[in-house]
Amino acid sequence: MDLLLDGGAVPLAAAIRRRELGCEDVVRATLDRITRLDPTLSAFVDVYGASALRDARAKDAAKKGATTPFHGVPIGIKDMNFVRFGTTRFGSRAIPGVWSPFDDRTVARLRAAGFVIVGKMAMSELGVVPITEPVGRPPTRNPWDPSRTPGGSSGGSAAAVASGMLPVAHGSDGGGSIRIPASFCGLVGLKASRGRVANPLGVKDPGIIYTCGALTRTVEDASAMLDVLGGPGAPAKTGPLRVRVVLDVPMVATDPYIRAAVEAAAARLADAGHILSYAEAPKGDVDDFLPIWQRLFGALPFVPWHKAEPVTRWLAEAGRTMDPRFAVARQAELTARWGGWLDGCDVLLTPTVSVAAPPVGSFQGEDGEAVFRAVAMLGVWTAPFNVTGQPAVSVPVGLHPLGTPIGAQLAGPMGREATLLALAAVAEVRPGARPRVHATG
Repeated sequence: MDLLLDGGAVPLAAAIRRRELGCEDVVRATLDRITRLDPTLSAFVDVYGASALRDARAKDAAKKGATTPFHGVPIGIKDMNFVRFGTTRFGSRAIPGVWSPFDDRTVARLRAAGFVIVGKMAMSELGVVPITEPVGRPPTRNPWDPSRTPGGSSGGSAAAVASGMLPVAHGSDGGGSIRIPASFCGLVGLKASRGRVANPLGVKDPGIIYTCGALTRTVEDASAMLDVLGGPGAPAKTGPLRVRVVLDVPMVATDPYIRAAVEAAAARLADAGHILSYAEAPKGDVDDFLPIWQRLFGALPFVPWHKAEPVTRWLAEAGRTMDPRFAVARQAELTARWGGWLDGCDVLLTPTVSVAAPPVGSFQGEDGEAVFRAVAMLGVWTAPFNVTGQPAVSVPVGLHPLGTPIGAQLAGPMGREATLLALAAVAEVRPGARPRVHATG
């Protein structure tokens, strides 16, 4: 059971289909892991033990057996999405729990794929910052080193998968919120092209910067989850690809160990026959992206902002007074500038984050603007592709001497997720150690 639970969602689903494991047995083992590890990691905000077991028993009793791709596989849902008969808090003490009588579109697709939903995952308040330390509950911790952050805003999902509490977890990404936790926790995290995955609430915005996705242990699982959430896409490009390597950005220095790990990943791609070139990053800073982020949160309805955390309140206050046309124009300008990274090449290879996972508590304070500007340094490589809408994936490429994983990011043209995942399988290097907090440790 431990080997199957630690191997990934696809092999676990195959074992259930072969009836080597019962759905109820798998869910009970998962709930046991959560009971043992979550008091340390604080990855879950709700655990649906009783309903998950009922669902698992019903799946075991189904006369036709496993007819869906992930029949009986446990999954957690980020606390940004609505789960039938569950409560959503959006990571915020300012928002009373919103009870929902229905699944949103994303959760409905996951349930239709056969997953058993075992709980809701911790996140930063409204997904504003790329750490998971919302006021009012314990901070979520990195299984590789519990003194350090797993990143965010999908930090609970990443911590649960990296520790072995879950084989796969749902997340969402509006500036790096899947890829940053994937990097810090040694996972694969894919942000799909804009529009590939349907918006969970049916929001129609041609410039939308966030999308749902998943945190997985393997490239195979990431590909299978994209098929579930977004349906089939363009096939992977074949033949030698032109890979442009970018190692530095103006805003923050790249840690030398991270630089070396990304260069080693580039060498693996070259050994596989791909053609490397090196380039500088386009010019930019936090203020370029800031109006887009402010507009997103300023437009949120029904939030009692006076109860929100300082960084969230600061962003929203600026966004509520901003002319939306200004943010739209800024996004168009940045899309033209940052989209040019891919001119003359097929794929871009960068660090996912320039620094190792910071200690928990590194980004605290009552000055919302100061907190945002400090923590935004974690997203300088990832946020550009939310602006442009292009797909990007973080894949593990090593272990930092501080003890947390290192991720490299691959980005490509719209609709080319399959190409990125194929290259990710070549670039990937699994961390040689096991997380300090792990279900089978």
